[in-house]
Amino acid sequence: MCGLGGELTLDGAPPDVEAVGQMSPCLRVRGPDGSGAWQQGPLALLHHRLKIIDLSDAGAQPMADDDLGLVVVFNGCIYNHRELRAELEGMGYTFRSHSDTEVLLKAYHRWGARCVERFFGMFAFAMYERATGRLVLARDRLGIKPLYLTRSAGRIRFASTLPALLAAGGVDTTVDPVALHHYLSWHSVVPAPRTILRGVEKLPPATVRTVERDGTSTDVRYWDPPATRPDGPARSPRQWQEEIVDALRRAVARRMVADVPVGVLLSGGLDSSLVVALLAEAGQAHLATFSIGFADAGGESGDEFAYSDLVAKEFGTDHHQIRIGHERLVPGVDAAIGAMSEPMVSHDCVAFYLLSQEVSKHVTVVQSGQGADEVFAGYDWYPPLAGVPRADAAGAYAKVFFDRDQAELAALVNPEWLPDGDPSRAFVDEHFAAPGAQTALDAALRIDTRVMLVDDPVKRVDTMTMAWALEARVPFLDQEVVELAGRCPPELKLAAGGKGVLKAAARGLVPDAVIDRPKGYFPVPGVRHLGGPILDRVRDALTSPSARERGLFRPDVVAELLTDPNGRRTTIGGNVLWQVGLLELWLQRMGL
Repeated sequence: MCGLGGELTLDGAPPDVEAVGQMSPCLRVRGPDGSGAWQQGPLALLHHRLKIIDLSDAGAQPMADDDLGLVVVFNGCIYNHRELRAELEGMGYTFRSHSDTEVLLKAYHRWGARCVERFFGMFAFAMYERATGRLVLARDRLGIKPLYLTRSAGRIRFASTLPALLAAGGVDTTVDPVALHHYLSWHSVVPAPRTILRGVEKLPPATVRTVERDGTSTDVRYWDPPATRPDGPARSPRQWQEEIVDALRRAVARRMVADVPVGVLLSGGLDSSLVVALLAEAGQAHLATFSIGFADAGGESGDEFAYSDLVAKEFGTDHHQIRIGHERLVPGVDAAIGAMSEPMVSHDCVAFYLLSQEVSKHVTVVQSGQGADEVFAGYDWYPPLAGVPRADAAGAYAKVFFDRDQAELAALVNPEWLPDGDPSRAFVDEHFAAPGAQTALDAALRIDTRVMLVDDPVKRVDTMTMAWALEARVPFLDQEVVELAGRCPPELKLAAGGKGVLKAAARGLVPDAVIDRPKGYFPVPGVRHLGGPILDRVRDALTSPSARERGLFRPDVVAELLTDPNGRRTTIGGNVLWQVGLLELWLQRMGL
């Protein structure tokens, strides 16, 4: 896990090495264990390393192979790198390190850009062919590892974080009206390639972009999760359960590949508890587990320690309870916003940020239960889609998932920031109209897996853990697990109030009290119920000169929200004031 950056010039000029170097402070937190730079011809590369596999300097980056004529910077982990290495050695390749970076480099030489189809892992990388001047950028199937880009007539810059690109300069930082529409429609999700800033894009997940020497580029999407039933005889519910558990066993085992200790973020919910159970089943003794709790607020409990303690006791883990008082919450909110590559409205962000701060004192790698709700239908907006005619699926999804309809959005945003039409509904309509999803629920899970998952929980976990140089691995987003979940009949996923097939599969592995408990979240009551210093920060941001000059939101609506800060909620229960305030807080934190 690392931070990377670079610049490729397209006009014959040398790259701006100084501008690339200005990215360094923004990337160092992702990779504090080492750094390197490389420049030749039109390309400059920068890398900050977090040592997890092959802790020696042989795994340092940028990694160049003069014999093969390749140089690469890479962020992530290839879990099956040992198997690929053995295969490549059988073809005559020799290795000077034990790193997965070198496996990636030689896999690219052997199989070209299609090497990504052979990887089990999470990754973003930039590969340069010296002979052709071709730059290849790639991102893993679920977009777990980020890759941001800016482009002008004469150059392309790329980096692991958006702030790194801002630090390099020359970026159009105007808010993108279509992205703003998405942000306000889907609780801050802005699908790739857009970001909230007009001048910055992100490489879509499961995509390889090839940039030729003349600046022309092509994108190839190399994977799509299925959303139809498999061919052949129908499986019984028990067979589905067994296949899912077997796939998860392989997924958690893959994510133990490391030369440093691996722990688990244990919320006390089904998903992280099942990860712990499967690791214990595989013989992982004295596994380090970590849970976080906050002070109560607004009549809402701030922790779920009763469940995480139960799981820790059941499996004999080395468990750490992390309690966050009011005095740490406000600085934590400020710091979490500063760590964001894009504005993220979920109150989970501050929880992951503060949890990662403490966990990083003990381990460098953790497994997490993120992603199970999106692939196994665990959220409460999925059951209303059962039985909806396929032709009506997009409208039904919009009704239960969108934060607000077009009329309400138009009443919130100043007219000059409103794009033509309803781009968020058009985006959803296009996705739902695509062939290959049999039922309304299949179509909803497909868009959530391909889009909403990537730019909400996945981005949240990577951003907040990497703010403390902590690598988070997500077994529920293993490609085998996601593909199996996509083929599983909807009625099995919707059973038992959601994630039914996963709950049934977990029986006998996880305590029944955890399986049968009400669904919980990372509770951060102090953000869900705005008051005190956090409300003051929101008020200051929304009434500041920069906010007034930007003029995103109607002043009368902002004043109304500030009068009753917890009175207005989105369709799924989000705080409207926090959603609009967080955007301004982030823009101002970025110096915009």
